[in-house]
Amino acid sequence: MDYGMIGKIEKAKWYAAHPERATFQSFSVEFKGDNNTYSVCLSPDGWDCSCPGFKSHGICPHIMCLEKLLKPMLKRQPLPYAPGQNVVSDVEKAMRYAEETDRIRFLSFDVTFHGDNSDHNTSLNSETWSCDCSFFHSRHVCGHTMAMERILKGMLTVPSVIEH
Repeated sequence: MDYGMIGKIEKAKWYAAHPERATFQSFSVEFKGDNNTYSVCLSPDGWDCSCPGFKSHGICPHIMCLEKLLKPMLKRQPLPYAPGQNVVSDVEKAMRYAEETDRIRFLSFDVTFHGDNSDHNTSLNSETWSCDCSFFHSRHVCGHTMAMERILKGMLTVPSVIEH
């Protein structure tokens, strides 16, 4: 391993320790609920979940869980509770889900890292990483991709590019 890579590993650790420096622009996850597996997406237009609760109330335990887990990287207000929603049950379920991250698989995402010198856009699509930083273009890995591996540990479908 060379000194350039060692520096990127340290940068990845720093970014992972400061998740507020990253902002999710969008993502798509597969979420294994208690009764079924659902698709949860975040786009610039907002949230969507394939579960019946979201279709009825515009909020569900799956989204509430992701809002809790990813709070520093969402940069948006949590969805409000809805009339008719079983709030106590949904909050309890969301809290339990947040402790069971093996239920969540990120299929794709776009995230922006806000660095001291510039911003960098990192994405995962079809198990392929991409980043607009120069280190990634030469090595196909960078501090930004390694930081996302750390932040989303156990929730990614792609194999790790580097041991943590």
